[in-house]
Amino acid sequence: MARPVTLFTGQWADLTLDTLAQKAKSFGYDGLELACWGDHFEVDKAVSSDGYIKTRKDILDKHGLQYFAISNHLVGQCVADAMIDERHKSILPPRLWGDGDPEGVRRRCADEMIATAHAAKAFGVTQVNGFTGSPVWHLIYRFPPTSDEMVDAGYREFADRWTPILDAYQQAGVRFGLEVHPSEIAYDIYTSEKTLDAVNGHPAFGFNFDPSHFIHQLFNPVHFIERFPDRIYHVHVKDSKVKLNSYTSILGSHLNFGDVRRGWDFVSPGHGDLDMDSMIRALNRANYQGPLSVEWEDSGMDREFGATEAAQFVRKSDFTPSNVAFDAAFEKK
Repeated sequence: MARPVTLFTGQWADLTLDTLAQKAKSFGYDGLELACWGDHFEVDKAVSSDGYIKTRKDILDKHGLQYFAISNHLVGQCVADAMIDERHKSILPPRLWGDGDPEGVRRRCADEMIATAHAAKAFGVTQVNGFTGSPVWHLIYRFPPTSDEMVDAGYREFADRWTPILDAYQQAGVRFGLEVHPSEIAYDIYTSEKTLDAVNGHPAFGFNFDPSHFIHQLFNPVHFIERFPDRIYHVHVKDSKVKLNSYTSILGSHLNFGDVRRGWDFVSPGHGDLDMDSMIRALNRANYQGPLSVEWEDSGMDREFGATEAAQFVRKSDFTPSNVAFDAAFEKK
């Protein structure tokens, strides 16, 4: 059976959940992955109001949509970032930003990520996706001179901040999937290995696999699936296009997404460098049976056109593995 195709609502938070649900159904999606911002899924209401969860379910049921996961990327980012500044203020509600004291922000966001696990359980899902932030991202270039001890200390800090959160997830019967991504504690295969080691292979910790972040780093997303087959807890389908032309850089040149001068950019699924066939085959080998959730980002395309086309593309691209060898019928009995 083909996997359900869902739409991540994070890039649609300007719309109410009811409006987006109606649109997503008309676009051809089986369900929604609800973002914990906008009015789509509000964690504080989910854990404090008996009736709030029902309002979310009622909207999804009305439009015939399934749900498998919620995502709290923005709050998770603020748990372990080395620097908390106006960028974080712009993505947090005032109740979590408070007076902006960095350690206070980190602690409130850690508590909110624990609350997200309880909200997910109450909603009836066992998967929360998100970011973690990073105490070491600012050390990436190794200059000014950066020692291994400094990097290792950052991974220990990450583990100190996130292990109590992961313990709470395990107790709730919920898993956390880090979207491996530049600016996170894990952004490629080696840093993902180091991150798993830092939390001692915590069973509540895995990955929200998103190939787009690997393409513009110039490594094959399939290798990530093959390295962590039992830690692929959820899958985003997102694409990116590398446009290096001897003028541009994979570092982005401090240019906004959508600027044609960038060395790479996110594009709608099927319009970039993602080898979807190889990805599906690797997911089949890993026995991944969860949803394929479209995270739609393309600054150069109308989003309703793009989301509709993406649903069709993903559905057409997905297939179940064969349980027989193709040449088995040649054998004589």
